[in-house]
Amino acid sequence: MKMGSPSMGGSKRRLSSRGLGGALREQRARLYIIRRCVVMLLCWHD
Repeated sequence: MKMGSPSMGGSKRRLSSRGLGGALREQRARLYIIRRCVVMLLCWHD
């Protein structure tokens, strides 16, 4: 999974107008969700 490509998943929605801050915030949010899912999967017991 390449995290550096701006056209990941075809989601090129006004990346230039939002700027680097918006893209960085989106990456941080995505990493937070992935991290929460991994922790949930690791800590989940039947």
